[in-house]
Amino acid sequence: MEHPYLFFVKLFELLGMGEFAHANVHVIYSWFVMILLIVCGILATKSLTMIPGKMQNVFELIVSGMEEFMVEITGEEGRWLLPVVGTVFLYVFACNLIGLLPGFFPPTASLNTTASCALVVVVLTHIVGVKYHGAKYIKHFLGPVWWMIPIIFPIEVIGHLARILSLSFRLFGNMMGHELVLGILFFLAGAFFAPLPIMALGIFVALVQAFVFFLLSIMYITAAMEHAH
Repeated sequence: MEHPYLFFVKLFELLGMGEFAHANVHVIYSWFVMILLIVCGILATKSLTMIPGKMQNVFELIVSGMEEFMVEITGEEGRWLLPVVGTVFLYVFACNLIGLLPGFFPPTASLNTTASCALVVVVLTHIVGVKYHGAKYIKHFLGPVWWMIPIIFPIEVIGHLARILSLSFRLFGNMMGHELVLGILFFLAGAFFAPLPIMALGIFVALVQAFVFFLLSIMYITAAMEHAH
């Protein structure tokens, strides 16, 4: 189902790039989300003070909350991973939220976006595993005894590939489904008369899906850190 009206697609059409815009809607709105997050980060940090303002207070609350939650699961050793995992959470949450605005498309309603985020997390998982355990990390894929390698290795490979599918399809399915429901409501009731409870539910879904992605990412990384134990 096509979105009734997309502001940035219309803008690209005016610039003579309509074909690119229609083929890459998720890319355009991903750019918008990235620019928005960068601008908010700059505004929040350009004048750091001991007595923080409203913007600094909000960002400190968000970042400290994510950090404390992550450290509770991974321990102090996982604190250095917050910039990557925390950025993924903020990006996914922002992508989910903008889909609630008329004329905006949530990039996470595209499998390309969710798969790219999932690939980042899974690749990071193995980087962490190698960082903490070196070449011994490969033993996790080989099983406890050598004669089980032909059985254990394919299972482990499939299991890790399934993580990519799980992360990407779960987020994509929920956000695409919600986008379809909103599109139907906007068509039937108009952009300014869509039921508010559905919009409130959309905010809740956006937060929950971003949190689930964040939580699973932390769990995968923690498992990679603990393989040697």
